[in-house]
Amino acid sequence: MPKTLITPPGSGTPLAPFSPGTLADGVVYVSGTLAFDKQNNIVHAGDAAEQTRHVLETIKSVIETAGGTLDDVTFNSIFLTDWQHYAAINQVYAEYFPGDKPARFCIQCGLVKPDALIEIASVAHLSR
Repeated sequence: MPKTLITPPGSGTPLAPFSPGTLADGVVYVSGTLAFDKQNNIVHAGDAAEQTRHVLETIKSVIETAGGTLDDVTFNSIFLTDWQHYAAINQVYAEYFPGDKPARFCIQCGLVKPDALIEIASVAHLSR
């Protein structure tokens, strides 16, 4: 099955050997996304809501570059560093998914950068 690597215009260079997204058979797989600027520095340190907004905007950019919208998202994997941020994350998350909500899971864990509070990976099935 052929695949297409998805890198939105203006993206920074990933920290590890991966691409921001992959499109295969109408499905977009978005890599785990942190609140990075173009130099891979965490933005909005200490602010879980703004980091969530930044992460979701980055995910939106990957999906739009592939030809879809956030309405095409079917599944999100959410990783947070502390449950104290759960309410703030959910408040922003609900703004980006106001209608039918994608399936998801959420776990607490350590992330690759100490100032990162949230990471989200997504799967989107593009409308045909």
